[in-house]
Amino acid sequence: MNNVSQFYSKNDIQEEACLWVSRMDRGLSAIEEQDLFAWIKRSNIHHSVLFEMASHWDDLSVLNELSGLFPLEQPKHKTKSKLVVLAMAASIALVSLFTTNMALHGGFWPSTNETATAQSTVFRTKLGEREIFSLPDGSNIQLNTNSVVKIDFTASHRKLTLVRGEARFDVAKDTTRPFTVTSGQQSFTALGTIFNVQKNDEQNMELVVTEGRVLITKAMEDLKNISSALIHLAEDDLPGRLIISGEKAVITKNISLPTEQVSLDKIQRDLAWQQGMLIFEGEPLKQVLVEVSRYSETEFEILDPQLMRINVAGYFKVGDTEGLLASLAGSFDIVATKAHGNVIHLASARH
Repeated sequence: MNNVSQFYSKNDIQEEACLWVSRMDRGLSAIEEQDLFAWIKRSNIHHSVLFEMASHWDDLSVLNELSGLFPLEQPKHKTKSKLVVLAMAASIALVSLFTTNMALHGGFWPSTNETATAQSTVFRTKLGEREIFSLPDGSNIQLNTNSVVKIDFTASHRKLTLVRGEARFDVAKDTTRPFTVTSGQQSFTALGTIFNVQKNDEQNMELVVTEGRVLITKAMEDLKNISSALIHLAEDDLPGRLIISGEKAVITKNISLPTEQVSLDKIQRDLAWQQGMLIFEGEPLKQVLVEVSRYSETEFEILDPQLMRINVAGYFKVGDTEGLLASLAGSFDIVATKAHGNVIHLASARH
């Protein structure tokens, strides 16, 4: 039995096509262009779906690039936003996650002339929920499942605490006020950038920087010192560890491991939850089940030790437990049996 399987359906191909369109929007490297041609050659369906997704994109540069790569094709431009295409890729219907929390504009925050005063609140998501919140400085926070973040803004600083879970921070630039996210004993500070923090527990977390740079320091570090250091000091003199765009920092037991340079594809896989997806590329089944369980109350118990050797690759919609179980049954002959409460037992059909 092959212990790695690809779970790709028409929806999966649409999601892959949307990822290619988004890469084309920011510009393909020479290697990515070769990878795109290889992906196209795998199936005529890939070719047609790519043009279908591109036709919904609202930037003519993507259509122009496609026409250059495949001159015989003339995709018709339609007026739809990039967010609509990403929502299609994530199979999100009826409600878009990329809308602003209206409560923030209805008096939840002080009015503009009061923003110099202290502002604090708490944002949270339930199990399986993901939501975007807008802050009064123009920054945005996207919270993943079962996450809590506390906001504390003053005239001199923008301080946030990731109490639990995972969040993407799209920081509006303000050199006079650092934007600091504290998680456990660590702090992550930026003046204007985009980064993702996942808090596994008080001692273990991950930081991925997708734009700009973020300084990792101890949580007790003075915010004014951090802000001044980021503006005036050279990298070697900074009171912490600087992580730049395209890098990932893993902190285990409050000890920072060596910085990892990650590819754009790897970043997109790690942060696929932001489009409502989970992407695996050969991870052990047990690890896959742990990640899937973050988005629902379902718990999995593997009854057959041999199933531990199975590695899984594929695209899955967040919260689609039934789809995952169907894929496991079809690819690995795994039988799922509902046990007590929300527990599901997994066993091989061959025993």
